[in-house]
Amino acid sequence: METQMQRIGVSALALAAGLSAAHPVRAQTPPEAQPQPAPSDGLAIEVVGKRLDRERSEIQPSLGATRYDFSKTAISNTPLGENATLNQVLLRAPGVVQDGFGQIHVRGDHGSLQYRLDGVQLPEGLALFSSILSPRFADQLSLITGSLPAQYGLRTAGVVDITVKSGTTNPGGEASAMVGSNNWVQPALEYGGRSGNFDYFAVGQYVSNNIGIENPTPSTSPLHDSTAQWYALTKLSALADENTRLSFIAGGASARYQIPNVPGQTPEFPVNGITNWNSAVLDQRQWEDTYFGIASLQKSYQNFNMQLSGFGRYSKLSYQPDALGDLLYNGIAPWSQRSSLAFGVQGDASWKVASNHTLRGGFLVQREQVSSYSQNNALGLVPDPSDPTALIPGENPVGFSDGSTLVGWTYSVYVQDEWKVIPTVTVNFGARFDAISGQVSENQVSPRINVVWEPTPQISLRAGYSRYFVPAPLNQVGFGSLAARLGTTAEPENFINDPVRAERSDYFDVGLTVKPLEGLTIGFAGYYKIAENYLDKGQFGAPIQLASFNYANAQVKGFELYANYDQGPWSVYGNLAWSKVSATRINSAQYNFSPEDLAYIGNYWIAADHDQGWTGSAGVAYIFNSGSDRATRVSADMLFGSGLRTSVITPNDTSLPAYATLNLSVTQKIPINGSKGTQIRLDAINVTDGVYELRTGEGVGVGAPQYGMRRAFFVTLAQKF
Repeated sequence: METQMQRIGVSALALAAGLSAAHPVRAQTPPEAQPQPAPSDGLAIEVVGKRLDRERSEIQPSLGATRYDFSKTAISNTPLGENATLNQVLLRAPGVVQDGFGQIHVRGDHGSLQYRLDGVQLPEGLALFSSILSPRFADQLSLITGSLPAQYGLRTAGVVDITVKSGTTNPGGEASAMVGSNNWVQPALEYGGRSGNFDYFAVGQYVSNNIGIENPTPSTSPLHDSTAQWYALTKLSALADENTRLSFIAGGASARYQIPNVPGQTPEFPVNGITNWNSAVLDQRQWEDTYFGIASLQKSYQNFNMQLSGFGRYSKLSYQPDALGDLLYNGIAPWSQRSSLAFGVQGDASWKVASNHTLRGGFLVQREQVSSYSQNNALGLVPDPSDPTALIPGENPVGFSDGSTLVGWTYSVYVQDEWKVIPTVTVNFGARFDAISGQVSENQVSPRINVVWEPTPQISLRAGYSRYFVPAPLNQVGFGSLAARLGTTAEPENFINDPVRAERSDYFDVGLTVKPLEGLTIGFAGYYKIAENYLDKGQFGAPIQLASFNYANAQVKGFELYANYDQGPWSVYGNLAWSKVSATRINSAQYNFSPEDLAYIGNYWIAADHDQGWTGSAGVAYIFNSGSDRATRVSADMLFGSGLRTSVITPNDTSLPAYATLNLSVTQKIPINGSKGTQIRLDAINVTDGVYELRTGEGVGVGAPQYGMRRAFFVTLAQKF
């Protein structure tokens, strides 16, 4: 039975041979002794394909970092299984915090996650509500955190590493359909296979429901919250010879959202004599579209492995306001669109130069162009009749437009040596150089070192230091004209707009993993980060997208405890994490904040808005009639959070109330003559119907109130063919 969730510090003994602990050590075989598959030899082709998968993992091991692996069983035990969003699965890893808009935070960072498909880093997109990658795409899924080796840069809070399904790993097809509460409909279809040296796989799903974004009220059903989404991915690969593979991955996602309403709100501004309006009938909408592609050449020869890839990603975010309602409640109605086109080249290689040394190196070059355009209506400012020296909002709309284009480049190169000092101690040390140009030009050399000691096969200790350089995503940097807003209700309270700069930090990480019994893993990890120009993100007005800003200084610290047991029909896991994020002095994009907040944060340390002290998750699953065509899996799952921050008196001075949600699932295989596999699944989300608030709408960079999903029920029918 596959592991529910492997939470391990990578084994020094395995990695001394240049391998991830997720794969067995492969003995070096002279090239003349390796199998020579003929194009018609299907079994040999499958063996070569799996060997190349292992060798690709040798190029980018996670030595010394903390790695949490989600097996297929772990994903199935997650509420909704493969129908869940990727972030909902990642919430089951320690130190991952739930936020509104479906977002997550890892180890005290607001974002800074990178996503890799078959080892290739995807450029950052614009989507906020949409998770363009699905657990349904993954043959293997891991979250890598901590002190990262030199191959991982730019986005360093965590690496979401996805090995995409293929026709070899997932032959045949499966059709499924999930229906449930809030008019939820989610059909999906996947199919894969192999023909000679050619391998193919494709998957797609459609989602429609009436709760596309978190409910801004505690009601059971939100108002004006429908969504329609589709996601798709295809992967094609071909073996040119026993040591060479060409592959292509293409995917896309498109989502349409209604922005949910809060009834009973009082307009802030009069418009053409209108002072009263029913906020329940507001009609604001947002569109999010993303398309990406990756082409890779993988080559393996004796002790040398390399992968060279070209990649591209296009994202577009569009917002349509309620023409009158946005003026009444926000003082501005923006018809806006922002798009991003990024493409580049990534290369990675490993060379085992001696029995105790493996050299690795690589590079990345990326170009991104971000275009922004907005056609706005706002209210003009007029003299106050009671004080002619003061200005107040008038009642007549005025129009203005704002648009610009920004081009940025990213250059990265790294080199490192994995040194097996003695059989039980491995040291991985190296450095990377990153440079960016765009709104600002910056660069940094970042040394890295990790040490892993494995005194016995059951005990692994690790410690590491990493210097990090994290630039703000180019598409989340405000580069429009503030002057265009002058004299209107869109005018900011201040016009200070220092450029957003790259975060620079020193990161320390330690960990211990113990396996006292067969099937049982217990672990601990602790971390501490000292940051300059600490990157945070906020949601400021409409459209609903994230904008980056810096704190001059920040400290992040925390620890994680986790345990996992997987033996026989039982799968059990649990984890508990604590973190604290303190920051001071906002030193970029200051126009987004009130002078009062800027003054207070400039003189005091505050908690970041995404700081949550305690976070936990736990789950248990049992399979009755395991291994039979009548197997029944019963699982329970729980998420806990001590609450994100909100502002009551001073910025981010209070935590929201703690919450815990309980979820239950039952999956039943149905034996049908001639069927390759039929099953029905029942899921109950938040079975106690607890009301919990993720956001109040108050806090630094917080734009709207949001509540977690109330009790909901889902039924899924899946058929293999």
